[in-house]
Amino acid sequence: MRNLLRALVVATVSAALVAPVSVARAEPTAAELTQQINKASDELEKVVESYNKLNGDIKKSKAGVAELNARIGPLEQQVVQGRAEVAQIASRAYKSGGLSDANALLGRSAAADLVDRLGALEQLARDRDRQLSTFNATQRHLLDQKAELNATLARQNAQAKQLASQKKKIEKDLDKLYDMRREAYGSPTSYSGKYTGKIPKIDGDAGKAVTFAYNAIGTPYVYAADGPNGYDCSGLTSAAWRAAGKSLPHNAAQQWDAVAHIGRGDLKPGDLVFYSGLGHVAIFVGSGKVIHAPTAGESVKLASVDMMSPYGYGRVR
Repeated sequence: MRNLLRALVVATVSAALVAPVSVARAEPTAAELTQQINKASDELEKVVESYNKLNGDIKKSKAGVAELNARIGPLEQQVVQGRAEVAQIASRAYKSGGLSDANALLGRSAAADLVDRLGALEQLARDRDRQLSTFNATQRHLLDQKAELNATLARQNAQAKQLASQKKKIEKDLDKLYDMRREAYGSPTSYSGKYTGKIPKIDGDAGKAVTFAYNAIGTPYVYAADGPNGYDCSGLTSAAWRAAGKSLPHNAAQQWDAVAHIGRGDLKPGDLVFYSGLGHVAIFVGSGKVIHAPTAGESVKLASVDMMSPYGYGRVR
């Protein structure tokens, strides 16, 4: 019996040693999930801001190609017309019996010496030939420019595909985090309601931009959107100033390049405040407050100007 008990103890201990250890894993807290969502959102915002910039560059490139096409078309017509006129002049100058036509072409009201007329026709032909050379040179220059723009456009479209792929991957990661938060806490997002307080009265275009921003409070954050049903950070500031008749690029870094840079002490309602190394932008509305489109899962909100460390301040010109 003693030997049997000893064998059972040894077997039990051995089984315990080789059995897999199961460690209880705590569900992530709301704060941890929020931190993960914010991190993924920050990464996505950088991608989207790059995407916004690239879209702006692509629009410029396409506009440049369209402008060059508009200039090349008439040049081609002028070259064809010029060549026809040179051929016609030469034919009239050296073809017998064409003097009356040559007079009409030259606009002379009185008959002149044949040699003089032929000389004048030859001079006219040479002038047209020089004009043709200018047309051809200009056309070649424009065609070279168009080829460069088309090459740039091809590179930009390739970059846009890469960024779109990055954006899709991060959005999938965010969707997983939202699902976790929905399962654990009932809601994946934290949308605020519309602003119901008093909107400050500010004169001029700045007042229009600030009023627009207040009325946008509560609108969901949507990547690469500039309204009316959603905004990202630069989409909100560009839409606000568009309501005031001013055009701003849909990109925080490009907006920084477009505004006049000012100091903290010069801030007035309507000015822009930049954050995160030009990765985020908000509109200053006075009393130490800004309105901004924060991140995925949130909505446009009123916040302190020091919600993050500001990168710099700008005034729309």
